Amino acid sequence: MRVTSAFSRLVRLPGVWVRQVRFAPDRVVVEVALKRRRLQCPRCAFSTAARKDTRPVHSVWRHLDLGVWRLEIHCRRRRLRCPRHGVLAEAVPFARHRAHFTRDFECLVAWLAARTDKSAICRLLRVDWDTVGRIVERVCADELDPARLQELYDIGVDEVSWKRQHNYLTLVADHRRGKIVWGTAGAGEKAADRFFAELDPGSPRAAAPPPTGQDADSSLSARARHAADEPEPAVAERAGKLEAISLDMGPGYAAAARWHAPQAVICIDPYHVVQNANKALDEVRRAYWNELRQSSDPQAAKRFKDARWSLLKAPSNLTDNQAATLHRIKAAGGEVWRAYTLKEAARAIFTPGLTVADVEILTDRLLSRLARSRLEPFIRLGKTIRKQRAGILAAIRLGINQGRTEALNNKVRLIIRRAYGFHSAHAALALVMLTCGPITLRLPHQLHAVTSPSH
Repeated sequence: MRVTSAFSRLVRLPGVWVRQVRFAPDRVVVEVALKRRRLQCPRCAFSTAARKDTRPVHSVWRHLDLGVWRLEIHCRRRRLRCPRHGVLAEAVPFARHRAHFTRDFECLVAWLAARTDKSAICRLLRVDWDTVGRIVERVCADELDPARLQELYDIGVDEVSWKRQHNYLTLVADHRRGKIVWGTAGAGEKAADRFFAELDPGSPRAAAPPPTGQDADSSLSARARHAADEPEPAVAERAGKLEAISLDMGPGYAAAARWHAPQAVICIDPYHVVQNANKALDEVRRAYWNELRQSSDPQAAKRFKDARWSLLKAPSNLTDNQAATLHRIKAAGGEVWRAYTLKEAARAIFTPGLTVADVEILTDRLLSRLARSRLEPFIRLGKTIRKQRAGILAAIRLGINQGRTEALNNKVRLIIRRAYGFHSAHAALALVMLTCGPITLRLPHQLHAVTSPSH
């Protein structure tokens, strides 16, 4: 068998034939030619038999390594004139547009990026981390199904921190598929607006007038003024299919959801209710700790500082020392113990096995206790729960909460921590979609096994 025939079967690149093979000290160069006669635009479906010219130099792509040798694919490409995109070098079937790597190589990089840390990828494949980020973005853009937003009924919207200094990603999860289907940089109402704008391009509700002049400093949102001055536009088609949207207790996502999908039931996640109760308890604990620091016994403040986890953890998860600390706090009584009992009352509302009627009764009792607690953090908590009462009960009734979204977010945090070399939100989002989105990554040998004829 000739060397060119052997390498043609070895590299397994579609749509080409091997013209020449050259061996260098550190690499193997495989020169190929395209089989097809028509020129294909790399950015659209336009094709033509007419060529403008042929590039005077070879285009180079890196392929999967051949043992310890770097394997490069060289090809003299023709150029065409696309009526939409102008003069471009023709597309090749084995690589993406403007990529310097073959699809097989990029597939391997993306698969590793979703499963291991950056140092391992850089050492194994001999590429830098910025290159990995660009490859991940290309693979995600190519593999992500554009129709993934067409059949959404129950979704969860939440933000996750991906970088220091309050840099957030907003992620939308499909509860029925258990996948993240959309993401963007930023958080709050504007980020949710971008999701609904992409869900229904050209929606009249997405075109609500922005605040201008003095109105920009007003607390009244643009969509509220729009509703006051003009009839509300019709709900868009895909947004109108949404049946339930699970959210945290922040106002931004809820405002966008009520504007774009008013028919959807807003479900407030019980986890965030308990989380806010823990924050209120911690405020009371810190205030009491500061009082002890200013007292005549500074050691008392030091001893009480260790009580934080005894108060915040569930009683069933306490260690022996933490349980003993909690017993001493109970014996001492005071505001800290009252705050702890209120936190536990909030947590008990969401005990598994309770009916919606039980939760409704317990919620009303808790609201009464919070209003009479004389503890400012818990009075604020009571006002928040009263405002979100309907959404909390809806989450219990429908069985829809942020549990799956929070689980995905924990996975996202692990991914982002493992890939902390990414400096752009787009690269981080692409990696999130590769790992938690509706994309099935396959290794090169799996791709060729699917396409190869059976023997």
